[in-house]
Amino acid sequence: MATEHGAHPGNCEEVFALLSEYLEAALPAGTCQEIEAHLADCPPCIEFLNSLKRTIELCHGCESEERPRPLSGEAREGLLAAYRQALAARREGGGKRGQ
Repeated sequence: MATEHGAHPGNCEEVFALLSEYLEAALPAGTCQEIEAHLADCPPCIEFLNSLKRTIELCHGCESEERPRPLSGEAREGLLAAYRQALAARREGGGKRGQ
């Protein structure tokens, strides 16, 4: 099912790209349902979502008049590459902690 963002959140990378908008309730209901279905069966994405929520909470606690600039495309790609690498490592390890 296509969204107005042109994404199909069926895999981790696509879900990852939409999580900020998901938390801001800025996505269509159908997309939210697809993300929630994915999250129901993906511990790494649930862990990342919880981390993102906590980061947002911490940022709200900081009172700074100066806002950081948005990430450059290069920085965003670097973060996505790091996420993909971490996800691949978890999959290779069976997603179990402490092993």
